[in-house]
Amino acid sequence: MEPPADPLPAPLAQVARLIAVMRTLRDPVRGCEWDRAQTFATIVPYTIEEAYEVADAVARGDMAELKEELGDLLLQVVFHAQMAADAGLFDLGDVAEAIADKMERRHPHIFAGAAEAADWESVKAAEKPRAGALSGVAAALPALMRADKLQRRAARTGFDWPDAEGPCAKVAEELAELAAAASDDERTDEGGDLLFAVVNLIRHHGVDPESALRAANAKFERRFAAMEAAAGPAFAGLDLAAKEALWNAAKVAERRTPTGSDRAAG
Repeated sequence: MEPPADPLPAPLAQVARLIAVMRTLRDPVRGCEWDRAQTFATIVPYTIEEAYEVADAVARGDMAELKEELGDLLLQVVFHAQMAADAGLFDLGDVAEAIADKMERRHPHIFAGAAEAADWESVKAAEKPRAGALSGVAAALPALMRADKLQRRAARTGFDWPDAEGPCAKVAEELAELAAAASDDERTDEGGDLLFAVVNLIRHHGVDPESALRAANAKFERRFAAMEAAAGPAFAGLDLAAKEALWNAAKVAERRTPTGSDRAAG
């Protein structure tokens, strides 16, 4: 079954233009010195940064910013594909074909006339057989996100608590072990165990840890800025009790005037 015909001449023309721009920037004679010097490894940090900026625009509900950040992210895809084409490996067409093939393969009930939807994880496992349940979780992921993915993979094998009571007790255990740690190495080890246990606990509550921490960071920044604005230049010299009072005032003010999805009392 072929996907429904929906020609998109304008977007395709603009993508072709972007490819041409990148080819020019990478041209060994008249290209940009910086763009020519880049490698997959040097570009990866920019790719990761742009993905997070897309997420930030979505979280703020800023559609104009989202359009710009999606363009920046698309540039990263085109950049990687052009470097691959320069090396004779593959080009953007190969990238698009591969992902289109994958989407059709993973949705046989839509594209191949299957009676029912395929199990996504089973299809993925058949595509890329793994040595173990935890293999294939990208090491470059943010540590918090990777902890969540590792735990979810382990849970599919039955290695998981049945409810939140187990993770809650584990957090208490790890807190005690961190308090008892006698050296920097032990504190680092126990601190990591505590963070891993906290990820497990909030996962059992159905919360995405990366999104939750991102929202908490934004909330802290917002309230701290309100404290600084209220106190003015004298803020740094205030004692802790005065700063705590400003913090509580910022919380109360925020509860009265929520303006975003992460406006939550805490």
